[in-house]
Amino acid sequence: MLPEIKGLNEECGIFGVWGHQDAAQLTYYGLHSLQHRGQEGTGIVVSDRKTLKGMKGEGLVSEVFNTNTIKELVGDAAIGHVRYATAGGGGYENVQPLLFHSQTGSLALAHNGNLVNANSLKHQLEGQGSIFQTSSDTEVLAHLIRRSGYSHLNDQVKNALSMLKGAYAYLIMTENELMVALDPHGLRPLSLGCLGDAYVVASETCAFDVVGAEYIRDIMPGELLIINDKGLTSERFAMSTTRAICTMEYIYFSRPDSNIQGINVHTARKNMGKQLAMEAPIEADVVTGVPDSSISAAIGYAEAAGIPYEMGLIKNKYVGRTFIQPSQSLREQGVKMKLSAVRGVVEGKRVVMVDDSIVRGTTSRRIVTLLKEAGATEVHVVISSPPIKNPCFYGIDTSSKEELIASDKSVEQIRELIGADSLTFISVEGMMRALGQEGTNGYCLGCFTGNYPTEIYPDTLQYYYQK
Repeated sequence: MLPEIKGLNEECGIFGVWGHQDAAQLTYYGLHSLQHRGQEGTGIVVSDRKTLKGMKGEGLVSEVFNTNTIKELVGDAAIGHVRYATAGGGGYENVQPLLFHSQTGSLALAHNGNLVNANSLKHQLEGQGSIFQTSSDTEVLAHLIRRSGYSHLNDQVKNALSMLKGAYAYLIMTENELMVALDPHGLRPLSLGCLGDAYVVASETCAFDVVGAEYIRDIMPGELLIINDKGLTSERFAMSTTRAICTMEYIYFSRPDSNIQGINVHTARKNMGKQLAMEAPIEADVVTGVPDSSISAAIGYAEAAGIPYEMGLIKNKYVGRTFIQPSQSLREQGVKMKLSAVRGVVEGKRVVMVDDSIVRGTTSRRIVTLLKEAGATEVHVVISSPPIKNPCFYGIDTSSKEELIASDKSVEQIRELIGADSLTFISVEGMMRALGQEGTNGYCLGCFTGNYPTEIYPDTLQYYYQK
């Protein structure tokens, strides 16, 4: 959410398991496979059917948990979360899952996404006497559930979910059941799997492969899936649904070995690279991709263009992704630490550099400089996403519109600023063809086109479009 209201703006990962004796251990491995979705904090809550117990901390999964701490989390059901913080949204208290205790039982929440009406809901709830313990929009749901006039938890949750606007994939766990919910537009990926008699839920299917689970299906937009000892029960909290999955999941966020709506992410990215080769034919000697999310697109470009693909850039695996660093100074330092050019590959060569996006331009400028300092005679930049001209209101850290380099600069102006010999972005139509689509139905392209699938509230617009 917005810094002025101490909210979160996050792209996170969630994982849950029901009915497995090693629930905490499975969740640890599942979260480790989702670590790319957030590196600022992580937590796990387990249920032994009598109580909920949680453990969380700031840092990576492997830093927060170890063999001894996992052994303390006893139970056959668990939910977990990985997150990253943006301005105004850090702090231990905001690390999820959030755990609430009351005389009628306990409740744990894990959330991926961003609520565009969290501010107005908080004002309403505070007027009714609620006191918020965190600055996370996730806590809003807990208050709405407890203040519902319905007697049964299922009805309380459905009523609360119906009041939320924006992107949300929720895991809600009590002592006796696990609830899974996806917003009516399905903006974030969320899938169901099984491991023997146990059920597993994850933001990405790559987590199923890590824990040995079998994919069953995607969670549907507007669906509330209830998992307990009786099995699965699917209910609806929103009858009017229109799928609008975030295209950036395919372009950048998801792991290449994940499948979203039956589309393999690596294949989608490779197709984007092939499409770029058609849209931007370039005379060059070598193609290289920016590790890691651009490698698939670079391979596709090289294959279609008939130009050798080489590893012209090396990534330091122990440095986090610059796109999700909370401040500009950290982003700039991160680029210097994380990448180096391979002189033996690029020296004296005309290089096509494939990247997934240009957000602020800092990273692209530095990488072009690295390649030229290593002896590249030309650096042609091709981008496997259209220009990001508008903020994302649904949980991706693209900040205010004034920080988006494409919001007020032409492609040629961006080319000059990053120092490239040429610059090409994939077209919206080409990106959709790479996803096997003829039109844009079923996808959110708000950051590219400015057309959003939900209403955006005035206080949210005021921040993101400030000048």
